[in-house]
Amino acid sequence: QVQLVESGGGLVQAGGSLRLSCAASGRTFSTYVMGWFRQAPGKGREFVAGISWSGSNTYYSDSVRGRFTISRDNAKNTGYLQMNSLKPEDTATYYCAACKGSCAYTRTEDYDYWGQGTQVTVSS
Repeated sequence: QVQLVESGGGLVQAGGSLRLSCAASGRTFSTYVMGWFRQAPGKGREFVAGISWSGSNTYYSDSVRGRFTISRDNAKNTGYLQMNSLKPEDTATYYCAACKGSCAYTRTEDYDYWGQGTQVTVSS
């Protein structure tokens, strides 16, 4: 069992930066793939970024590639999403998720555990 708690969301102006954190309970976090997803009002949950258990492989959606960076510190049981050059269209609730086993990083149904979400609002 893994519990995930996101933090770091908030209100920021366009062009600004935020760093989201995802704190995980459980000693097996280092064996899980981790992903970040987001959901805007009235829209479905979409993939943002994913990282392998070792941190050696990362994946990004086209909409955030080059602006966002996913990372993890397994010693601290924490994952991160550094968001730079934020745009109003990045406004959403951001969720971290963990997947054990065979994972297609972009598919929500592959993830076993989810956090409660943290709100990111980007003003123009």
